[in-house]
Amino acid sequence: MPPPIDTSRLEQFSSLEFLARQVVEGFITGLHKSPFHGFSVEFAEHRLYNSGESIRNIDWKLFGRTDRLYVKRYEEETNLRCQILIDNSSSMYYPVLENPDIDRPNKITFSVYVSAALIHLFRKQRDAAGISIFSDQIELHTQSKSSTIHHKYLFSELEKLIHPISADTRKKTAVAETLHELAERIHKRSLVILFSDMFENSGNPDELFAALQHLRHNRHEVVLFHVTDKSKELDFSFDNRPYRFIDLETGQQVKLFPAEVKRRYLESVARFKEDLKLKCGQYRIDLVEADINRGFEQVLLPYLVKRSKLY
Repeated sequence: MPPPIDTSRLEQFSSLEFLARQVVEGFITGLHKSPFHGFSVEFAEHRLYNSGESIRNIDWKLFGRTDRLYVKRYEEETNLRCQILIDNSSSMYYPVLENPDIDRPNKITFSVYVSAALIHLFRKQRDAAGISIFSDQIELHTQSKSSTIHHKYLFSELEKLIHPISADTRKKTAVAETLHELAERIHKRSLVILFSDMFENSGNPDELFAALQHLRHNRHEVVLFHVTDKSKELDFSFDNRPYRFIDLETGQQVKLFPAEVKRRYLESVARFKEDLKLKCGQYRIDLVEADINRGFEQVLLPYLVKRSKLY
């Protein structure tokens, strides 16, 4: 049975509630921009106060900034929508660990905890959140909802992803294909947060970039957490002795000395990273390099603070 998410590790994100408040107020009033700029809220959140109405729902904080009276929408109504997309292909279970946890994670466990922290933050704001889990097909797709019962359901589905990978499990990646399908399923303009190592089986990066562009074309605000074990997957830091490398998605094996391929490997990785960075910049997608060895707090917290300071 997968271990439960350690919710005590999420409590520190209560201190980020002020960032979420900026999200809500910034998009309703247009007076200042939020750390997650660009995704939609319902503009019924505030309306101008009409003379003679009860003053009970006046937003006095906005009055202090604007010298105009706005009436607040009720808190139980949704402020924003967020859809979290998680790559659940076999490569996301690297490194292969007997009992992965947040202190010694593989890529999927890391992604689960960052997702859980974000949902925790959205829940405190009564914002709508949903998750989509995919490999070479869409395995789960929920609507974005803001109820407590729905958030508990999301946590239970996330917990199912924290388990050792079976030797018989071979789930390939079809990031491009599934992102195109999800872009059509997410109908209302949303904040879309994607967790993936971006290892696409097609071998055609243009297909991958076209799928990212599809999300932006549908007017979603997109944040890509590029999840990697940086030391091994990007820097190729292996001792120069014989290794047997196994493709987790196909089971193919190759024996070699790392020094024989390191230069070409690093050149290929550098080209892909540069292309990814350029395309994300072109499409106005926030790219977050997420090294699992840094801890989820050290990746998520600086990102949120950085976004808040840019505006």
